[in-house]
Formats: sequence, C-alpha cells, structure tokens
Amino acid sequence: MTAFSLKKYWRESWAVARRILTELFRRRRSLISWLIFPALLLILNGLITANGNGREMAVDAAFEMAAPPTLVGAALFFSCLGGGVATVVSEREQQTLKRLFLSPLSGVSYFLGIFLAHSVIGVGQTLVIFAIASIAGASFPGAAWPLAVLIIFLSILSYVGLGFMLGTQFARRTEDVSALIAAFGVPLMVLGGAFLPFSLFPPSLKKVARFNPIYHMTEALTNALLNTENPLGDEGGHFWFLIVFAVFMVAVGWLSYQRMLVQERQL
Repeated sequence: MTAFSLKKYWRESWAVARRILTELFRRRRSLISWLIFPALLLILNGLITANGNGREMAVDAAFEMAAPPTLVGAALFFSCLGGGVATVVSEREQQTLKRLFLSPLSGVSYFLGIFLAHSVIGVGQTLVIFAIASIAGASFPGAAWPLAVLIIFLSILSYVGLGFMLGTQFARRTEDVSALIAAFGVPLMVLGGAFLPFSLFPPSLKKVARFNPIYHMTEALTNALLNTENPLGDEGGHFWFLIVFAVFMVAVGWLSYQRMLVQERQL
C-alpha cells in the first residue's frame, strides 16, 4: 500500500468521523448521556464493591476494581456497539449510503471513519471514568497504560465490528436498535462483570461467562491495570482472546457491510 493510498484512506476516514461527530455534537443529548452513564455506573459499582455482600473494602481499592469493567463492559458497549448500530441504521434510513455510492469513498474508509468517531467518544469516557476513580483515591501504575490503551482500542474495534454486523443484518429501523441492545447486550454485560463483580458469580455462571467476549475484555483490562507482576494475566489468555475476537469481528463487520451494499444497490 502506497503512501498516497494511506493518505487517501486517512482523509476519507477522518471526513466520515468528523461528520458523525458533528451530528452528535449538534444533538448533544447522546454525548451527555454517554458521559453521565459511565460516571454514575462507576460510582455505583465502586460503592457496591466497597460495601456489598457484608464486607468492607477500602474505597480506593474498590474503585480500582470497578473502573476497568465499567469502562469496557458497559460504557464502551453502549457508545461503540449501540452507537455503531444506530449510526449504520440511521445512514440507511436517511439514504446516506445511496449518496455515498456516487462518491469515491471506499468501504474501508467508511468503516474506519465510524471506528475513529467512536474512538473519540471512547477516549472521552475513559478520561471521565479514570478521573472519577482518581478522585476516589484509586491509582493505576503508569507502566500499565500502554497495554491498557491497546486493550481499550481492541475493545472499541470489537464493538464497532459487532455493531456493523447487527446494524446491517438485524436492524432495519431506529426502533430496532433498542430491542437488539436489550435482547443481546444486557445479559452479556451482566455475565461480563459490568454490573456485578465476577467474584460474586456462582460456579455455573462463571463457566458460562468464559464464552462471553465482554468477560475477557474486563479481565484483560483489569489484569493490565492492577496486576503489576503479570499484566497479561495467566498465560495471557484474556488478551489473546480479545485480539482474535477483534480481528474476527472486523472481518464479520466487513462482510456484513459488503452484503448491505449489495442489498442497497438493488433497492
């Protein structure tokens, strides 16, 4: 791939991302909700972890444990997966895709543009969550952040790819987005430890949770930020699962997008 091609993809991708972000900033309600939701959820998770189940834990330690699952298990889920599905569905409803057929925009640039837009939102949510955790006394080693940032962006990539698949194959109207998120998302978030600490799960649910990608996201980020001796965890299983899952979801999202283009051209 030549430097000209890379520059072309970057220019087109950023144009798509800027358009999506501009629309969100004009509405503002979604952006405000995506910032308020993780902040409130982190506070609730931190307090439950500190005082739940008849035990007491230091507030700073509780918020250290609550921050990773709140971010990748809940905040990024709604903004990147839910937002990704909503973006694709709204593009179809507003006939934006048909107008894109008339432009030289490539499918790769369109996918990367949505990824960039939701990465910006994800970065904002990350700053909010860790700012609140820091105010509560939590501390995270600086050496852990390069790996943590990689895990966060792999999680965003996974969610955007899954959002492409759901948005192109199962959602036809904006109303379908809420139904999809409620039907598939909430159970996965609960099993992923986004709302309750994984240690509280019964053995049967722990076995089921190991097939849940959100569980591996939360465990990978928790290990990266809190396990200073072994940031990848035992044999790096969660981290490598996340890499494979992210690549797989990008491939599935891409194939779903191509299938949607064929369908749109026939309408």
